[in-house]
Amino acid sequence: MFGYGSLIWRPDFPYLERQLASIDGFARRFWQGSHDHRGTPDAPGRVVTLVHEPSGACTGMAYRLDDEIVQSTFEQLDHREKNGYERHEVLLQFANQSEATGLVYIAAEGNFAYAGESHPDEIAQIIAMSHGPSGANQEYLYELAAALRKLGIEDRHVFDLEVRVRKLATRD
Repeated sequence: MFGYGSLIWRPDFPYLERQLASIDGFARRFWQGSHDHRGTPDAPGRVVTLVHEPSGACTGMAYRLDDEIVQSTFEQLDHREKNGYERHEVLLQFANQSEATGLVYIAAEGNFAYAGESHPDEIAQIIAMSHGPSGANQEYLYELAAALRKLGIEDRHVFDLEVRVRKLATRD
């Protein structure tokens, strides 16, 4: 299982092992609307999805699951990621040059909650203002940015949005 957003800092499922991994050809972007966790149907927040970027690579966390709980874990994750995400098989690459096939949830363009690319100021404004059942949207952004830094992962898109949202928060 590969996590690139909240699954990095809050997997909420038991696992046997976790380690950094990357998948080629993708970039992490705040282009998915969140109607169910970090926003509401009337005021959706923004959360990350993966978008195709031929020269890109997204680094996140890979989890190895016990065979006995794979089905129940994916049932739980299917519910957690129900807002437009679908499971995809990907090739995970590890720092030791080994590879493995894994599953990842991606909210592809065209799903009902896909927000798409917007100016970073617009995305930051949405994140700064949105709240949902799982909490403030800005908390999601800040947790993700902190987790990426802790793991030594550079992500200009996430870090740029973090700066923009913090500036908005200091104005209030």
